Amino acid sequence: MNILNFFRLLNTIYSDREPDIAFIQRLGLLAVKIGQVYALRPDFLGEERCRALARLYSHTDSLPPEDAVKLIESYAGADFLKNFSSFDTTPFASASIGQVHRAVLNSGEQVVVKLVKKDYVAGFKRDVRSVRRLFQFAIFFYPKLRGVANPVSLLHEIEKMTLSELDLRNETAGWKELRNIGEANRARFDLSHLRFRKVHEELSSENILVSEYADGPTLDELLSKGQLTYDSLLELFHIHGFFMFAIGTFHGDIHPGNIVLKDGNFYFLDTGYIGRVSERMRKNLFYFFEALSTYDYPQSAQCLNAMAERQIGDAKFTDFEKKFVALYADFKEKTVSQVSLTKKMMQTIRLGVISGMHFDEGMFDIIKSLMYLDGMVIRANPDAVLLKDMRRFIQEFKDLIK
Repeated sequence: MNILNFFRLLNTIYSDREPDIAFIQRLGLLAVKIGQVYALRPDFLGEERCRALARLYSHTDSLPPEDAVKLIESYAGADFLKNFSSFDTTPFASASIGQVHRAVLNSGEQVVVKLVKKDYVAGFKRDVRSVRRLFQFAIFFYPKLRGVANPVSLLHEIEKMTLSELDLRNETAGWKELRNIGEANRARFDLSHLRFRKVHEELSSENILVSEYADGPTLDELLSKGQLTYDSLLELFHIHGFFMFAIGTFHGDIHPGNIVLKDGNFYFLDTGYIGRVSERMRKNLFYFFEALSTYDYPQSAQCLNAMAERQIGDAKFTDFEKKFVALYADFKEKTVSQVSLTKKMMQTIRLGVISGMHFDEGMFDIIKSLMYLDGMVIRANPDAVLLKDMRRFIQEFKDLIK
């Protein structure tokens, strides 16, 4: 991606016209990933623009069917297809990196076969190097970017996540890790509505993933049809909150296209990137939200500072606390459509950084999860007072954290 195309990318993201999704896709994988990150930023793009950019999560080009067979043969040899009694060469789902095909194993089990579309790594790394140089140049002339919204750090997160997704062995490892955590904790936490698809590790590799077929709609499909209930979303928050607050290891890309809901049970898809936070961060993150849910803003400010890798004190904290309380002056009893939790959290982290706090990399994974969850609530029940409704889980989480 050269400088001209980078600025053309920013123009289609920020301009008054609807984002040109096809153009973003033509620019390559890095452009798609940048567009996906911007889709999570209604705090300065607005809900409608973010919703348009969110199409980058699911409406991407598929390879022609004949190329899918060629891909399989190049990855695993011609004999690989002999493991299946049938294989649908037309993909039924496609995303920025992979596409998914239905198939039936010789045993009769229905499965899905995910393929990495092509070798993205070299071109992606080249584009990252080019954009990183551009960001470093921008920071030199505008140093405030370093502290408030450091684009180099953001690019690093995009690079880390994407390279992880490009190796489907990471998806297998993530599936296994989350499944093992779930199985080990079912006796002390209600995970009865969480399911994990079986992965056929003997047939899977860096570029191919064969897993059980979960015959159900994604949350994105249900939201688009107005069929996802708010109670179902609260149960998802209940499950995700366990992994985030009690364990500190969680699905790092929990957007609505990555979750299937079948018979009241949630199936996590695309587990190639796992979010992780330190014990200090996960505990204080919980206490931050506990205080926020009861509108105890001074306590929330204390907890945010305790989450930071580099904390502030004395006069700096006093000034921060005053600004924090002012920031949340319009928050009490407001619905998600009136005051976006995503926007408020981005403003909160920005205020903390400006005030002198420094957060470790896990903060990006937390914010991204909150953006997805908040965005789903806005689509399913815009009149919800989310944090108030989450109070029902507070004591349960607190008992686990102690």
